[in-house]
Amino acid sequence: MNTRTYDSNRPQEISCGLTYKKGTPQRWGERRYYALDYYLKQNFGEKLYKISLNGGCSCPNRDGTCGTRGCIFCSEGGSGDFAASSSLSVVDQLAYGKGLVRPKYNGHSYIAYFQAYTNTYAPACHLRRIFTEAISDPEVRILSIATRPDCLSPEILTLLAELNAIKPVWVELGLQTIHERTANWMRRGYPLSVFEQAVHSLHAIGVQIITHVILFLPGESEADMLATIHYLNALPIDGIKLQLLHVLRGTDLAADHEAGLFRTYERDEYLNLVIDCLEHLRPDMIIHRITGDGPKDLLIAPLWASRKREVLNMLHHRMKEEQSYQGRLFSH
Repeated sequence: MNTRTYDSNRPQEISCGLTYKKGTPQRWGERRYYALDYYLKQNFGEKLYKISLNGGCSCPNRDGTCGTRGCIFCSEGGSGDFAASSSLSVVDQLAYGKGLVRPKYNGHSYIAYFQAYTNTYAPACHLRRIFTEAISDPEVRILSIATRPDCLSPEILTLLAELNAIKPVWVELGLQTIHERTANWMRRGYPLSVFEQAVHSLHAIGVQIITHVILFLPGESEADMLATIHYLNALPIDGIKLQLLHVLRGTDLAADHEAGLFRTYERDEYLNLVIDCLEHLRPDMIIHRITGDGPKDLLIAPLWASRKREVLNMLHHRMKEEQSYQGRLFSH
C-alpha cells in the first residue's frame, strides 16, 4: 500500500458543488472521484446512455493532409469500432443504438456521440445536417463530438456555438500526451500549441471540453505522465478520459508490439498510476473514462483490460483502502 501524506488543511470550494477539506476523504456519491455518472445525475436527474455514431467523416491524418497511416494506435474504424455503419442515416443509427441498450436501460435519455474518425473534418453544411439530425431527436440530451484540435475552423466554431444554444455540446480532443517526442512517435500530426489554441477557442463559445489522455505510452515515465495531468489542470477543460494503451489487431502499434519494441503494463501498475493521476487532478474535472475495453475481437494486449468491471471494482477498493480521492494532491 502506498503511504500518502496530506499537505494542507485549508478548506477549498470546487465547482462541482462540493466544499472539501484537504486531508478529508471525498466522495461523489459512491465514488472517490468525480465520475461522469454522478455529473449526469446531478445535472440531468438520471443516467444517460451514450450511442456511438458514424458521421461519415475522414481524418487529415489518413487522407494525406498531414499523414496517411493515422495515429499508430488507431484502428481501421477510426477509434469508432462500436459505432453503426455510416451508410445508415443518423436517425437509423440512433434507433439501432437504442435497441442495443434497451435490454439494460429503461430510461429515455441519450448522448449522441459522433465517435469515428474526425467529426469536424467535413464541410460545415454536412456537419450541420448530421448534428442537427441528432439533436432533433427529443431523447438526445447531449451532443458529443470527437475530433482533432487542428480541425476547428472559425466556421465550425460558429456552428458548434449555434448547436450549443439548442442542446449541450461536448467536444472531445485526443491530446494523449503533452510531450512532442511521444506525439511524433505516435504520428499525432499537430503540435501542442494547436491543442492549446483549440481549448481556448472552444471555451470562448461555451462548449464543454473533454480531453483524451493515454497512459503508459512507450518511453514515458510516471513523471512525464503526471506532467500531462498538471498541464491540463491549468487549462479550462471540463473532463478527461484516462485510457491505457491498447494494442489492437491491424494497427502499426500491433506490429511494434509483436517485434518486442515496447511492453504493455500489468493491471496493478495501471491502478497505481491511475490513482496518482486522480490525486493530482483538479477535483472539478469530470472523469469520463478511467479505463477501457477495446473490441474483444481486436484486442491483443493487455488482455486484462477486457475485464473492465473487475478493474473498476479493484480501483474503487484500493482508493477506499488508501483513503485516496481525486484532488488530494492537487495544488493551484
